[in-house]
Amino acid sequence: MSNKRKTPEELRSHRWYGVNDLRSFGHRSRTAQMGYDREEYAGKPVIAILNTWSEINPCHTHFKQRVEEVKRGIWQAGGFPVELPVQTLSEPFQKPTTMLYRNFLAMETEETLRSYPADGVVLMGGCDKTTPALLMGAISVDLPAIFLPAGPMLNGNWNGVTLGSGSDTWKYWADLRAGKITEQDWKGVEGGIARSPGHCMTMGTASTMTSAAEALGFTLPGFASIPAPDSRHAQYSAKTGMRIVDMVWEDLKPSDIITRKAVDNAVTTCLALSGSTNAIVHMIALARRAGVELTLGDYDDIARRTPVLANIRPTGKFLMEDFFYAGGLMAMLKELGDLIDGTQRTVNGKTLGENIAEAQIYNDEVIRRRSNPVMPDTGLAVLRGNLAPDGAVIKPGAAEPHLHVHTGRAVVFKDYNDMSARIDSEDLDIDENCVIVLQHAGPIGAPGMPEWGQLPIPQKILKKGVRDMLRISDARMSGTSYGACVLHVAPESFIGGPLALVKDGDMIELNVPERRLNVLISDEELARRKGAWVAPDPRFTRGYGAMHQMHVMQADKGCDFDFLQREGAGGGCGGGGEPEIH
Repeated sequence: MSNKRKTPEELRSHRWYGVNDLRSFGHRSRTAQMGYDREEYAGKPVIAILNTWSEINPCHTHFKQRVEEVKRGIWQAGGFPVELPVQTLSEPFQKPTTMLYRNFLAMETEETLRSYPADGVVLMGGCDKTTPALLMGAISVDLPAIFLPAGPMLNGNWNGVTLGSGSDTWKYWADLRAGKITEQDWKGVEGGIARSPGHCMTMGTASTMTSAAEALGFTLPGFASIPAPDSRHAQYSAKTGMRIVDMVWEDLKPSDIITRKAVDNAVTTCLALSGSTNAIVHMIALARRAGVELTLGDYDDIARRTPVLANIRPTGKFLMEDFFYAGGLMAMLKELGDLIDGTQRTVNGKTLGENIAEAQIYNDEVIRRRSNPVMPDTGLAVLRGNLAPDGAVIKPGAAEPHLHVHTGRAVVFKDYNDMSARIDSEDLDIDENCVIVLQHAGPIGAPGMPEWGQLPIPQKILKKGVRDMLRISDARMSGTSYGACVLHVAPESFIGGPLALVKDGDMIELNVPERRLNVLISDEELARRKGAWVAPDPRFTRGYGAMHQMHVMQADKGCDFDFLQREGAGGGCGGGGEPEIH
């Protein structure tokens, strides 16, 4: 960030609009074609608004209106807004998984900003993978950038019962399969669980990642907690538009905001929220785009010292609307005290510490005090062993405690279709002490590492009243999910990781306190099985899928493409060599 404000001639867009040559004539005449007079944009920052609105993304339903409020703020601050639609990643609808396309949106973000006359950008997102994708692209191109979070939806309600996204879906689906509720009850849940614009109001991936974006310094303070329908969300959208114009004049860029300490702040935030396990993959990818070498080991180290303060489902009791009324993210960050580095710069030009200085907790049942946490630490645990030499993860608070140390017989499914076909069969040789194993669900094998990790419990076991079993896969799990689910096993089974070598009847050992995950067979037997393993056929032969399977990295490296991550811890982000505009 420069200490002096830019002049109009120093704006990046000046190369398109301000030069007296034939190409600039073309840019100006075509802008006039769209109905703008030269005085409306000449010498003003051109602000790209990357809008992920679409008619199939319910989390972003309100973005059609919010973008108008952003534009209003940009005009008021003396900028020139340009709305640029980019790919929508609609978590409920896109198959096989939005994770397959996170890097696609990240690339589109980067290339859109690099190739058009943008001086700064407002990133409009919120639905799960949208937030990391937009930030990854913006970090790589390194123009002044500010993030507008979609905000959580209102609490769900059915017959006076408060419902939470995802978490209650799984809960009542299990009850339906066990015969505890009727089809009519199930339809009632369906009609009441999602009743306003906005993303999941549980502590799923969406709220985890928008909160991480705020802790990183990319949103106006307090914005990530505001429910989508709240009028303050509209107000902050206009303020976001106003602020990006000043950021351009100040030349405040992602490379001025993302540091190692800022990344640690964001990781601490995710853990104190008992946030989605998906955040691990996204935070590693984000950090590496900035040249910060965040590892699974770093995550586990921070988890060991970070208390869980947010009493939010699925780990806790409440929902994001309650969290906002209780003081929101700023109040929780202040309560974390010395676990947060308050010296880190944010998009409003102030430090994180300055932003949260006046924050207060208004309900300490929702946002717990450090003296009375939901959990004292270990909101997440990284496991290693001969089954996961490069790591795996589990959310201990979402699992029944008796499964934290467990040894059981493996029941193996070779892929998702195999599991779907056999899981509820009365002939399946399984009991509640077994370990359900799903293979070929990782970044390449699934493809795209879908949220299949909350593997279903067999119907005959549900009917016994059992609601949790140890389950292991190289898949991800929705942040709204719960259970003793070991996820992100690396390397994945599709490329010959040890998970591919597990057979029915093998004994598997989990020890969360000791961070251990092993299949109890000898090294010699494991090597023999590896030697007999045959690689499966590729999932794709053309298109984006073929590029994905060739270049996607494993979960412990963030699942980014190998040609997009920036190596070198602590290097800061740097734009990657922007080509000249001719």
